[in-house]
Amino acid sequence: MTLHCIEAVHTQIDPAHKNFSFELFGLDYMIDQNFKPWLIEINTNPSLDSTAGLLCKLVPEMVENVFRVAVDPLFPPPSEWPLSRRNYIPESCLETNKWELLFDEREFLMKQTQTPNELVNENKDQGS
Repeated sequence: MTLHCIEAVHTQIDPAHKNFSFELFGLDYMIDQNFKPWLIEINTNPSLDSTAGLLCKLVPEMVENVFRVAVDPLFPPPSEWPLSRRNYIPESCLETNKWELLFDEREFLMKQTQTPNELVNENKDQGS
């Protein structure tokens, strides 16, 4: 659901402002008595207040991991820095990171140029 929302509006972002940039969205969900998720709203400027106990832990970790996913691959720390100081994204960001990049416009645009047969073959490969 989240990915479909982003795919639906990504072309509305001003191209002059999206080179070497990223955006953090806040999505509010509600889960009903049947455990069905309902999207309530999407915020382009989510609150990063850490007024509650859980938020005091989640918000700083989220900010750190957003930078690991969005910035470190483009601007990694110098190789001469010791590993303890580099602390950048590992080969697989999911090893130590609980967050992941959901939408990469470059990948999305590549899929838009694929033929239907190529998409079917790609989906078969991913399913096996």
